[in-house]
Amino acid sequence: MFRFDAGLKVFLHRDAVDGRKHINGLAALVEQALGLDPLSRAVFAFSNRRRDRIRLLVWDRNGFWLLTKRLEQDRFKWPATAAVVELTTEQLHWLLEGIDVEAVRRHPTRHYQRVC
Repeated sequence: MFRFDAGLKVFLHRDAVDGRKHINGLAALVEQALGLDPLSRAVFAFSNRRRDRIRLLVWDRNGFWLLTKRLEQDRFKWPATAAVVELTTEQLHWLLEGIDVEAVRRHPTRHYQRVC
């Protein structure tokens, strides 16, 4: 439905967050729990305990956006590797589509000195 800029950083809060938290509470979590600046050019993603809701907090020049996606039957495949997970915007779109981001593996980037 919408696409984020490829230049945005995406940070996931790994632990479940109370669904009653809104912009001020989530911005405080970004500062205190993640140790990041909520006013930076980034998307901060939060999920509830059941993993059927995602909230995205985004600063846009003069105010916050708070986007929520609620699934009716399915669950999001939330990464469980580190306390703060950094993703690309492409991986965020995968997560929103229900793709397990940790299961997707790309070919490594190769840097060669010469062709032959």
